[in-house]
Amino acid sequence: MSLFKARDWWSTILGDKEEFDQGCLCLANVDNSGNGQDKIIVGSFMGYLRIFSPHPAKTGDGAQAEDLLLEVDLRDPVLQVEVGKFVSGTEMLHLAVLHSRKLCVYSVSGTLGNVEHGNQCQMKLMYEHNLQRTACNMTYGSFGGVKGRDLICIQSMDGMLMVFEQESYAFGRFLPGFLLPGPLAYSSRTDSFLTVSSCQQVESYKYQVLAFATDADKRQETEQQKLGSGKRLVVDWTLNIGEQALDICIVSFNQSASSVFVLGERNFFCLKDNGQIRFMKKLDWSPSCFLPYCSVSEGTINTLIGNHNNMLHIYQDVTLKWATQLPHIPVAVRVGCLHDLKGVIVTLSDDGHLQCSYLGTDPSLFQAPNVQSRELNYDELDVEMKELQKIIKDVNKSQGVWPMTEREDDLNVSVVVSPNFDSVSQATDVEVGTDLVPSVTVKVTLQNRVILQKAKLSVYVQPPLELTCDQFTFQFMSILRVIQCKFRLPLKLICLPGQPSKTASHKITIDTNKSPVSLLSLFPGFASQSDDDQVNVMGFHFLGGARITVLASKTSQRYRIQSEQFEDLWLITNELILRLQEYFEKQGVKDFACSFSGSIPLQEYFELIDHHFELRINGEKLEELLSERAVQFRAIQRRLLARFKDKTPAPLQHLDTLLDGTYKQVIALADAVEENQGNLFQSFTRLKSATHLVILLIALWQKLSADQVAILEAAFLPLQEDTQELGWEETVDAAISHLLKTCLSKSSKEQAMNLNSQLNIPKDTSQLKKHITLLCDRLAKGGRLCLSTDAAAPQTMVMPGGCTTIPESDLEERSVEQDSTELFTNHRHLTAETPRPEVSPLQGVSE
Repeated sequence: MSLFKARDWWSTILGDKEEFDQGCLCLANVDNSGNGQDKIIVGSFMGYLRIFSPHPAKTGDGAQAEDLLLEVDLRDPVLQVEVGKFVSGTEMLHLAVLHSRKLCVYSVSGTLGNVEHGNQCQMKLMYEHNLQRTACNMTYGSFGGVKGRDLICIQSMDGMLMVFEQESYAFGRFLPGFLLPGPLAYSSRTDSFLTVSSCQQVESYKYQVLAFATDADKRQETEQQKLGSGKRLVVDWTLNIGEQALDICIVSFNQSASSVFVLGERNFFCLKDNGQIRFMKKLDWSPSCFLPYCSVSEGTINTLIGNHNNMLHIYQDVTLKWATQLPHIPVAVRVGCLHDLKGVIVTLSDDGHLQCSYLGTDPSLFQAPNVQSRELNYDELDVEMKELQKIIKDVNKSQGVWPMTEREDDLNVSVVVSPNFDSVSQATDVEVGTDLVPSVTVKVTLQNRVILQKAKLSVYVQPPLELTCDQFTFQFMSILRVIQCKFRLPLKLICLPGQPSKTASHKITIDTNKSPVSLLSLFPGFASQSDDDQVNVMGFHFLGGARITVLASKTSQRYRIQSEQFEDLWLITNELILRLQEYFEKQGVKDFACSFSGSIPLQEYFELIDHHFELRINGEKLEELLSERAVQFRAIQRRLLARFKDKTPAPLQHLDTLLDGTYKQVIALADAVEENQGNLFQSFTRLKSATHLVILLIALWQKLSADQVAILEAAFLPLQEDTQELGWEETVDAAISHLLKTCLSKSSKEQAMNLNSQLNIPKDTSQLKKHITLLCDRLAKGGRLCLSTDAAAPQTMVMPGGCTTIPESDLEERSVEQDSTELFTNHRHLTAETPRPEVSPLQGVSE
């Protein structure tokens, strides 16, 4: 941020929604007027060409009608404009306009205006060249040392240099090793063309070498014909600058020396004629344009550099001499003589902000307005503060976990899931064993009653489900709040009918208060055998191989879900409860309820936590090892490079063998890191499924309300994505510790305990497992989950079975853990009960 702003001498806005770039601005006496005053020539990508001659009545005036000498629509995008001696037989200046497929040279002449209408310009086409290749940029100069005229060289998008000797085409040459075009400049002292290739190196080509090299039109001929038609194009010198270049410019001190200036993405370089670096300057910001020019001090060069922070810096060699603030980001900058004022800085932005300014020492400082002082009535402030605190407290008590929005009718979101799968599956790049992956179409409808702008619709589904598109933007809408709409996807999207299994490692039993329902009624689309066989037992087969069996008791009001994998139980268990609730709602039964009377399977849950944490630790170790091998690889490379550059080469001493071995280790470690990341993603998905199941069983076990279930989900499922920097273990541990310290605390001493504000990966999972066990123990003894302000107060009510405080020592915590472990674990046969959960396993969210 500069203290001084650029003094606005004259400015204007060009056109409406037009675009400009660095080649669209030029300053020259294009009409060859006798006073030698420069004119501002601007071309746009919309095809408009404008010529200005600013004459402000006073500093800072905007553009007047008489300032615009010419405005013409050329109907083709203008890539670059230059002024030079482009017409044979005369040394007058002419205007060259480069289009994508055409080069036009115009004669510009001025005519005196009548009365107040001002002067005007007329433009006449002298000649044009139709280009066979798409142009990128151009440069001009006295190629080959010609006198009294300028030749033009155009660089095409495919790397061809096309040279035009005024009205005639001379030759074309392809640059060797070309990939993408870069900036182009001509040095008259060395008679060379300079560019920066996509290899991030400055390259110099002699004009004479270009002229006598193989013709580009014969590039497709045989090698023997090539040798007969000319010499091979050879670069004069190269210099690797290690970054892409934005622009290149040649500045001459005198007839005996010149400098090549290159503006990179983070540095700008000054080179000698032979490619040696005179100096370079590292920039702390992202540059947008630059302009070197001779300094008043002998042997130094001044450089104007604009950046994306709306700043213009003036350097003398590498020393910053001045910094000034602009009202826009400049993409082109020029210096000229306008209206007898020398050294006017002309800048152009990409959206057409054209400004003529000068450097001044008059700072533009903000002065705060005077504030009327008044005495404060502290009694009134206290009363107002108490009223506000009461309002905040009432709001926290009344609202749930999710804030309620007002005026819901302003924008409504509704979702309709197609009852049938797509005839042609959109999951073309997904393979799950031998099973075909289906797809279903979801229709999202937005209804608004007010005029809105720029609404963004995001759709999220839980892994392993995928979307063909998850982001939609509507330009005609805009909202300042978020609306969510949840929807359920069909179970058949990831599950197929399968054979029931009589035995399984993991089982859950759900108790209900109503007679058992036929499984064919609950899952009508999953019958694979006769109806009699499927009344009380049904098998499910996940895409990927997992099998789950559901059994309905014939004599009792129970349902059993069993599977070989613990985490696979959640989806079918939750779907069974939802379908039972929907079934009895249709029957008009309002007192239906599910329950779970078994033990919470913490031991199986802890095994998944340990496996996930182990993969995180392995990933951290692999990344550290990969970093060490990468450092070693670069060190060997530097040593080898020093050996190769040495004028008296020394023996390699097996450095090449060491380099090859280190390279193989880097590749092997990178593959191991990638494989571990895939395993970690799958482990995290399984852990989330098991977490959903544990939350469901706790909710059924303790008959938690919907708000309390939401609190548990927020604590156990805080992350949608697991990373090394912020993982599931430390995040969940912090959330559970907060619940134990607030709503589940049993003494004021626990509330005074300070939690660690930094989330770091723990050494092991023992602390997390202790806190989870303690949370279940507190809930079993009557603890209440709540987010209101009263939750921080110690719970003094009498709980069934009594309450125990958070242990003050490891010994006490160990004893509680042992008691809780006996209560919640070591049971493979499980049973269940709760109100209807808020989250569906096959649920998507659009907002």
